Amino acid sequence: MERITAPDGASIVLHTTGTGPGVVLVHGGGVTVDVYRRLVDRLATRFTVHAYNRRGRADAPARREPYSIEQEVEDLGAVLAHTGARDVIGHSYGGFIALRAALRLPVGRLALYDPALAIDGTPSWAYLGAVDEALREGRLARAVALVGAGVNTHSAMSRWPLWLRTAICAAFLRTPVGRGMGELLPMTMSETREVAAHDGPAAQYAGVTAQVLLACGDDAPAYFAAHIDALAQVIPGARTLRVPRARHDAIAIAPARLVDPIAEFLAAPQAAAR
Repeated sequence: MERITAPDGASIVLHTTGTGPGVVLVHGGGVTVDVYRRLVDRLATRFTVHAYNRRGRADAPARREPYSIEQEVEDLGAVLAHTGARDVIGHSYGGFIALRAALRLPVGRLALYDPALAIDGTPSWAYLGAVDEALREGRLARAVALVGAGVNTHSAMSRWPLWLRTAICAAFLRTPVGRGMGELLPMTMSETREVAAHDGPAAQYAGVTAQVLLACGDDAPAYFAAHIDALAQVIPGARTLRVPRARHDAIAIAPARLVDPIAEFLAAPQAAAR
């Protein structure tokens, strides 16, 4: 573990594991890097994995307010500059950060799993107002239930009565993982709004020159697959991967059918830049 300095002077704690070429992991919303321990361990046999908690979590510094994606890109840039790594793995909101960063930072390879994006009006953000209201009223379990249905549009549970989903979420919030996600929910919602604020055509990412692996889970919401297909049409040389029997959290579970293709992509010879 070491500390590096972000452009605004804040201290970023860098957790580095393994040997081999360097790769930086950018985690998703509502969690810390701890949930990716299995992924890090499996990649560390071939790569030096640099992970860090994004601001406002665990050993990370506080976020600057008002929040914007720009401070995330600056922090990732500081990690890349310090480590010399040029390859990035991004999951969910971490995928959004990594993709925005690749528009202006020297990223060589970019492996994204279920990147959280807004493309051409999808997904719907109609649930955000109700979540904000629930949080203002201190009804955390209701807020979590609303987020779950709004994000997991493919799930049968999303169509259950709200009172039942709220009761289930109340029980989930009593677990260690649930408590952590509940505490981070206000921060997660501000990140969600940042994604929504960047809604637009996939062509906004046409300037990405990195080699890109766009992966999604077959058991994740369908809009992730639609988004990676749209990105593959505009990012030169991008390739897609659909992972069977994989939910949105599969990258943390780290099955071989997902980790192996990512490792092979990161280990392949670097193609000539565009």
